[in-house]
Parts: sequence; C-alpha cells; structure tokens
Amino acid sequence: MSRLFLVRHGPTHAKSMVGWSDLPADLSDTAALARLEASLPADAKIVSSDLSRAIETANAIQGARLRLPHHSDLREIHFGDWELKTHTEIADKDHMMAFWDQPGEINAPNGENWNGFSARVDQAIDALMSEYEGDLVVVCHFGVVVTQIQRALNISAYEAFGHKISNLSVTEIHTQPNWSAPRINHVL
Repeated sequence: MSRLFLVRHGPTHAKSMVGWSDLPADLSDTAALARLEASLPADAKIVSSDLSRAIETANAIQGARLRLPHHSDLREIHFGDWELKTHTEIADKDHMMAFWDQPGEINAPNGENWNGFSARVDQAIDALMSEYEGDLVVVCHFGVVVTQIQRALNISAYEAFGHKISNLSVTEIHTQPNWSAPRINHVL
C-alpha cells in the first residue's frame, strides 16, 4: 500500500495570506513535535517544500527517516499581489471573494489560480510516488494538503476547503488500491 502522510508545517503566527513568503515556523512545542514524529511510519521517506517553515518542521520530525531533497512544487499557492495582506487590505473584495468561493480559474493578481496550483502539486506528488516506493511523509502547507484531500475524495475544491487543516496535523492519504483519505487533520 502506498500512503502519503501530509504534515502541515509549524505555525508562523502570520495573520495574512502567506504563500511563497519565506516565514519561519514556530517549533517551540517540542512535545507536539515528538508526538508527531513518533506517530509517523519509521520506514517512510520524508520530503518538504523548499520554504523554511516546511524545511524546519521536516528537520524536527525526520528522526531516522531518509530525507529527500526539498521540492519547490510543494510550495503553497502563490498569492501574487495579495501576498502578506489581510482580507481587509485587499481593495477588490469581489475578486477576493470569488477567488475563495469559486476556486478554479480565478487568480490572485500576479498569482496562481487553484487549478494551476493543484495541477502543480499533483504532478509533484505523482513524480515522488513514481520515483520512491513505500510511504512518504510530505511536510507542506494548507493548500497542498487540501489539493490531495480534493483528489482523494473526488470532491470540488470548494468542498475540500471546508476541511480544517491545523498546523502540525497529519492527513493520511491512501493511493492504492484507490485514493482515499482515512485521516484528515489528525492532531496528536
């Protein structure tokens, strides 16, 4: 059985849209990190996005697992001109609401749309699963986890957005015989 263990990075405490900005993670909850590390398969390989909040979290939970190179296609969605802005700071509220309420082809200005982002992540996950056998721990971001929930449950992006994905949570995706998501947002 091939399984993905999608781990959302440690908190950044930012109150804005954080996509490609390289903010550090707060990894001061060492007890939570230890519980998380102990809950993951010991023989799994571990990979992270190339942003420091994911890299630092992966370092903290790696244990004896084989570490794969950081992967830039596992980054969060690119918010473009909305990066590091709060919802109240965005002038075009209708555009912003459409971006969140109708995820698909609507881009943040100079950023990505959901469909392009999801395709980027799916391609990266597929390439990793093709290259490496067995279980894979992927330390990543809210949006990356949601893309794989959408894929596993065969639901719309809007429905997938309804799932809470906490920092330092695990979402388990089975890819064989069929895609499924037996655990979503499991916090230890």
